[in-house]
Amino acid sequence: MAAEQQHINIPPENHVKVLGGQGWVGLIDTLGTEATIVNAARVSFGKIKKNMEERDIALLKYLIENKHTSPLEHIVFTFSIHCPLFIRGQWHRHRTWSYNEISRRYTEIDMEFYTPDHLRVQAETNRQASVDNPDFKDAELRQLIRKHNEDSFKLYEHLLQAGVCREQARGVLPQNMMVTFWGTVNLSNLLHFLELRDSEHAQWEIREYAKAIKKLIKPVVPHVAAYFESKGDHWD
Repeated sequence: MAAEQQHINIPPENHVKVLGGQGWVGLIDTLGTEATIVNAARVSFGKIKKNMEERDIALLKYLIENKHTSPLEHIVFTFSIHCPLFIRGQWHRHRTWSYNEISRRYTEIDMEFYTPDHLRVQAETNRQASVDNPDFKDAELRQLIRKHNEDSFKLYEHLLQAGVCREQARGVLPQNMMVTFWGTVNLSNLLHFLELRDSEHAQWEIREYAKAIKKLIKPVVPHVAAYFESKGDHWD
């Protein structure tokens, strides 16, 4: 077990780095193909196809455009996500996913903390939004964040050394501590997630993860990606 735990924060082979390399999302496993979608839609005919033809692509577009989403639920993706706690909190609001997370009740190794490459300023007209300001001097502020991370971790270690249990000691760790979790979701619900999280209204950090997911799943569902790209969405 100890040998395995030494590698808990190493991304899987098929992954995309985000947040300046501090975070990543990897595609662990998939179930089904685009042919699965059209087979499910035509289940009453009792025939199964393995390859997509032009009429199948047309059917796929029809299903998406008319929100006949149940056939899309037969494709399932499992991702491994390495992100700050505050992004994990936003992600878990999507209750159609299944989640399992590394627990700090069991291990204190591989602790990492997210420090932004630059800080944004609060939008004047939207309390939920932030904006980039190239004139904003943030070097000293980012250094304060790093120091806070280090001090929090030192306090955490001190509590453990004093005999405090992990489940209570972890309460002093900041919201930008990096966590790793698995998330499994079907294609229909994943498309809804991407619609919300790769949006100009979404927080920049989680939007980076949504864009990375599009890159990961595009080879699996190329015609689905092509449909959304034809509508002006970017899946590169």
